[in-house]
Amino acid sequence: MKKRKLLLVLMLLLIISYNISNLNVNEDAKKTIEVEEHNISEIEEYELNLAMVGDALIHDGVYKDAYNSNTGYDFKKHLELLKPIIQEYDLAFYNQETILGGTELGLSTYPRFNSPYEVGDAFVDAGFNLVSLANNHTLDRGEPAILNSIQYWNDKDVYYSGSYDSNETRDEIRILEKNGITYALLAYTTMTNGLSIPEGKEYLLNVYSDDMVKKDIEKIRDNVDIIIVSMHWGDEYQLTPNDEQIRIANYLALLEVDIVIGTHPHVVQPIEYIGKTLVLYSLGNVISAQNSSGDYQKRIGLLSSVNIKKTIEEEKVLIEINNTDNELLYTYYENYRNFKIVPFRFMNNDYHKDYLRLYEKYSAVVKSKNKSIPVREVVLQ
Repeated sequence: MKKRKLLLVLMLLLIISYNISNLNVNEDAKKTIEVEEHNISEIEEYELNLAMVGDALIHDGVYKDAYNSNTGYDFKKHLELLKPIIQEYDLAFYNQETILGGTELGLSTYPRFNSPYEVGDAFVDAGFNLVSLANNHTLDRGEPAILNSIQYWNDKDVYYSGSYDSNETRDEIRILEKNGITYALLAYTTMTNGLSIPEGKEYLLNVYSDDMVKKDIEKIRDNVDIIIVSMHWGDEYQLTPNDEQIRIANYLALLEVDIVIGTHPHVVQPIEYIGKTLVLYSLGNVISAQNSSGDYQKRIGLLSSVNIKKTIEEEKVLIEINNTDNELLYTYYENYRNFKIVPFRFMNNDYHKDYLRLYEKYSAVVKSKNKSIPVREVVLQ
């Protein structure tokens, strides 16, 4: 009897031990799963591409060529070769060098420009959606032209910067988002051609100062992925940046600006990285009626493009910017007629018989600070 009781007790202990053992195994497996799930790192990736060109400098030769007595002004034909390229990009930038004050103020050419609204229509139609309005010709026709320009751009699905109609709109720096990446555009000029901004209306034009740009960037740096700064600076017709450009570029890099777009010299200048900051010192003219002196340098511009990649992993955000392509542009015209922006992929002897030499010369300028900067090759057509 005692043996039977002892056997029952031993069997009961074995059953309890078995259940406890199973319970421990299951609990351990659950913890392992929880640890594995916790360690799984979900990576989010976003990409955005950006194209950039330089100055739209609308001399009377350009707007006269765009005029038809029956239909008015149409600049779209000037951009017909550029348009399909630009439309491949999420964002596209240009500098509206001449104020779009409209025909009601009377069109004018150098040295005090005023251009028809249809210039903007053509660039928007081609796919441009980022515009700098800060340059040395913004004040050419005074406050009325600036207000007309602002009213025009307010009606477009375009992010403009550098010129405003009030302190409130100037100080409210917009942050936009595309493809999961947030961005802002700031624009400044270092010169006004000696023209003065009306007292108390400094919002009409962003005239560069270190203090101004620092305050603007500090407002948004922690809330935006990409900051683009358009700088109207430098010396006209010089193929290398001057000391002021280099100083400002380094200062903007210290402020963690991501991309610096240079305009004003009306010729191409080098591209380089200062730390992680991409600096395009000058993109030259995208269109103008400037002449061929200086070995056609004023008729050569640059289409530069970048890929922006944003990676989020474990709440850390990594932004990578790569200058993926640069392509020379040529402003074609004969006797100030038939203007056309010609990307060098389309160049042939009909546009310029010596285009291969021009390619070699000006691509070398673009690469002069960094040999690894890509420039799209051309072939004999």
